[in-house]
Amino acid sequence: MAKPETEHERRIRIRAIRLWQQDGCPPGRLDEFLERARELQAFEDHPNAALLPNPMTLHHGELEPEQPVEEAALMENLGEFPGRSDQGDRSLVPMTRRKALEKLRDM
Repeated sequence: MAKPETEHERRIRIRAIRLWQQDGCPPGRLDEFLERARELQAFEDHPNAALLPNPMTLHHGELEPEQPVEEAALMENLGEFPGRSDQGDRSLVPMTRRKALEKLRDM
C-alpha cells in the first residue's frame, strides 16, 4: 500500500510536471525534472541555507590577520607589462627587393 503524498511532495510533483511541459514533454525524462524540481523547492523552502557567514564580521576586528597585508605598489610595476612598442621588431609585410638588397649591403 502506497503512503499518502505529503504537501511538500505534491508541490515538487506539480513543479516537475510544469517544468517538463515547458521543455516540450520529452519522453523518458520525468525523473530528471523531478530532481530539478526537488532542488528548486529546496531553494524556495530554505533560502538562507547556502549562505555562509562573512568571516570578517564574526570577530568584529578582535583578531589580527596572520600575515601583514601589503599594499599594492602599482606604479612600480607599470614598466613590466608589454605595450604597443613591445610587439617585436619584425615587419608584418614583406620587404621590397630594393630594401632587402640595402639591408644586405648594410650588414
